[in-house]
Amino acid sequence: MPKMIVSIDEVVIKEVQLTKDRTTLGRRPYNDIVIDNLAVSGEHAVLQMTGGDVVLEDLNSTNGTYLNGKAIKKQQLQNGDTVEVGKYKIKFVGDSAANNFDKTMVVMARPAGAKAVSGLASATSNAPTVMSDSSGMGAFHAAIKVLSGTASGREVPLTKVVTTVGKPGVAVAAITRRQAGFVVHHVEGAGNPTLNGAPINQTPVALKSGDVIELAGTKMQFMLL
Repeated sequence: MPKMIVSIDEVVIKEVQLTKDRTTLGRRPYNDIVIDNLAVSGEHAVLQMTGGDVVLEDLNSTNGTYLNGKAIKKQQLQNGDTVEVGKYKIKFVGDSAANNFDKTMVVMARPAGAKAVSGLASATSNAPTVMSDSSGMGAFHAAIKVLSGTASGREVPLTKVVTTVGKPGVAVAAITRRQAGFVVHHVEGAGNPTLNGAPINQTPVALKSGDVIELAGTKMQFMLL
C-alpha cells in the first residue's frame, strides 16, 4: 500500500497510508493529511489514486506545491519522490516499496474514528491522542504517565524511536529516543506544550525522569524505568 512520510527539519513526524481514491492535504483539520502551518493552505493539495498510480494535484494553494524542488500543478508520483509544502517534506513510498519500508523514525497517523493507542487518550476531548509510534526497535525503559483528566494514572511505554502525543490541529509534540536519552519538541499546533512550566518549541529539549509535560490541557510525566 503506498504511503506518505511527513517530516520537518529531518525529523519524521507521521506516516499516512493512502487507502482512499482521494486523499486531501492541507492546514484545516478535516484534511486526511493535516499540516498545521501558516505556509500551508487550508486545502492545499490532493492525492488521487487509481490502481497503483498516485497523482498529486495542487489546489491553487497560496505558496504552491513542489515536487523534487520544482513547482507543479498536477503530476504522477514515482517511488522516492519528495513533495514540499511550506517547511514540510513528504516522501512518497510506492506500493511495492512500502511493503519493505523500514519504519524506523516513522510515526503512524491515527485513522479517523480509531481508538487511541495504549489507552492514553480517552474518547473525551480533554485527553490527548497518542497518534502512534514507530515499530521494530525493541523495548526502551521509559514511559509517560498521565497525571490529569479521565485517563489519569495510565502509562504508555516509550518502546519506539518516536512517539507523538497531542491533538492534531491543537497541539502535537514528539518524544524521540536518542543515543544520549530522550528529547521532546513541539511539532505542530498553536497550543504550545510546556515542560515543567516552560514552553517547548521546535528545538528538542532533553528529558529527565520526573519531568512533567503539559499538552492540550493534560499533564503527563516522563519516567525512566
